[in-house]
Amino acid sequence: MIIKAGFKLLFLAISLIVGFALFTNLWVVLTTRDQVYNDVDKLPDHDVALVLGTSKRLTNGKPNPFFYQRIEAAAELYQKRKVRHFILSGDNRSRYYNEPIDMKKALMELGVPDTLITLDYAGLRTLDSIVRCKEIFGQKNVTIITQEFHSYRALFISDNYSMKADVYSPDHPISNSFKVRFREVMARPKAVIDIFITKKQPKFMGEKESIKM
Repeated sequence: MIIKAGFKLLFLAISLIVGFALFTNLWVVLTTRDQVYNDVDKLPDHDVALVLGTSKRLTNGKPNPFFYQRIEAAAELYQKRKVRHFILSGDNRSRYYNEPIDMKKALMELGVPDTLITLDYAGLRTLDSIVRCKEIFGQKNVTIITQEFHSYRALFISDNYSMKADVYSPDHPISNSFKVRFREVMARPKAVIDIFITKKQPKFMGEKESIKM
């Protein structure tokens, strides 16, 4: 009897976890999908674009296609005059790993002047980048640049921090991205918990910084 009751409790716990994951994924995606744009001509104008960081290279040392998709999308917005300034937000864990600097170098190689670039070295995760964009850099209206599968969570966070954000994501299919996409599915429930239950805040805040445009 005890073993049977234990299995019932385990089944109930698993059902609740799966149900919560499904519910939060639907909530995050359905409430933000109208703010995702794949066509640059339909994208609303914002003065500032927030480029969310990712590693320049994969764990096997090969170039990370997600990194270059974001950089190319940012450069396109500059060329189309859809934005006037960029915040490059990412992880700066060591002198050998610096996402903001890597993004800046890649963006400048595509013709974006360094005077139009502000670096945020404390974008340790999506929530940190978005909250710091508003609280440290004073930007409440932004274009976020990232992949579409990541865009829903980024927008969900920005919406719940009273920001007006849209995402530009001219995605192209990338093979072998199942692991990344699955991780994103798992990250959406945590975003809901962070916002509504634990009230998670960025690891680092600091002094406010003004952006010159």
